[in-house]
Amino acid sequence: MSPEEIKENLEKIKSSLPETVKLCAVSKFHPLENVEAALSAGQTLFGENRVQEAVEKFSKINENSKRAELHIIGSLQSNKVRKAVSVADCIQSADRSELVELINREAARINKNISIFFELHTGEESKSGFASEKEVLDLCQRFADGEFTNVSPAGLMTMAPFTDNQAEIRNSFSTLRKLKEKINSLYPQLPVKELSMGMSGDYKIAVDEGSTMVRVGTAIFGQRNYN
Repeated sequence: MSPEEIKENLEKIKSSLPETVKLCAVSKFHPLENVEAALSAGQTLFGENRVQEAVEKFSKINENSKRAELHIIGSLQSNKVRKAVSVADCIQSADRSELVELINREAARINKNISIFFELHTGEESKSGFASEKEVLDLCQRFADGEFTNVSPAGLMTMAPFTDNQAEIRNSFSTLRKLKEKINSLYPQLPVKELSMGMSGDYKIAVDEGSTMVRVGTAIFGQRNYN
């Protein structure tokens, strides 16, 4: 896809979003040139699923001066945490307490503060994420107790189920919003502000349900090349 098409797509999506909603451009499987084209068009927030791919692209982009904000949005294995923490500004896919502990340890090791989103499982059984609200609330208590020194709980993330049933999709998003409201009520001292929900096919429903950040890839960069 040409730089002009990418710019046009970005403008189209941004014009459909309220000013309060951030656009995270999902650049997984898209080449460095496409990311640079989006940067030139004014897009600064990007999401990557695979850590190695993120390191290869964004270490080049940011080696001179930091221009892009990078979020890791894919499932994160423990053995990839060190690299993820080194390159990312935020890890949206914090889906278990052990992972949060490891992120905090690696961030402390390099004297870095990093944001995380708690990923909640609100769709079908195969999806990653915390399975229960209680696990997330227990972690919030640990944050409130000052247990984590180098990690900031900045928001919540989910993926809606793969279905054409808009009621199911909407329910997935409203579940996340209600959990955020509960956290904000119980732990007002925590900076849990963002709701990362909605992708190319369902982001307008997500915005209706209170999303503050949508993760859009195909509608910006076109179909992915998985080869």
